[in-house]
Amino acid sequence: MTDAKPTEPRLRLLLAAEALFARKGYDGATVREICDRAGMNVAAINYHFGDKERLYIETVRHAHACGVSDAGPPPQLAGLPPAERLRGFVAAMLKNMDAPVRPESMQLLMRELSQPSPATISVVEDFIRPMAMGLFAILAELLPDLPERQRLMVGFSVVGQCLYYRQNRTVSTLLFGAAAVDALSLDAITEHITRFTFAALGLAGAYPTVVRTEGAV
Repeated sequence: MTDAKPTEPRLRLLLAAEALFARKGYDGATVREICDRAGMNVAAINYHFGDKERLYIETVRHAHACGVSDAGPPPQLAGLPPAERLRGFVAAMLKNMDAPVRPESMQLLMRELSQPSPATISVVEDFIRPMAMGLFAILAELLPDLPERQRLMVGFSVVGQCLYYRQNRTVSTLLFGAAAVDALSLDAITEHITRFTFAALGLAGAYPTVVRTEGAV
């Protein structure tokens, strides 16, 4: 069964723009091509977005938002010990990244990251910064005596571990088989990354043994 074609004009333009920007880039995709693909008049872009540049920014934001369920750490983590908050952050990040993403969305985001535009700034401020600030607040409490530069690298290491499971899933499947990769539940990966991070920091004893139900966050 295939998804029905969206009827909401703004969404039709975003999806058409996403496909063309992903394949041709900002300069290569024309307003006429986008409107033709969306089945709309060329004036529609000005009406809904103002101009092509704003359409591009909103298209990149839409592509990113489709794979993100929240912009920041879960609010229920507030007041918990830093060890549990770090685990909650990892769980939330993995859950966000596990959301299905259209190939066009991923292609557009990869193009944008390799050739940043004002759209990148918009995505960073509204989607990525809240998560990053939440993580570094946890690390500041967990590692108060660690120089800020080292805490920054610890944060990058935590995020890098999470990103691996999305960005390298295809390669991992080719290496070890789909059954082995699919058997890695989000809860198991969350527990592994958190425990691995605490051990690497010499804080293994500070992370309690946590027994959770499958798939729990």
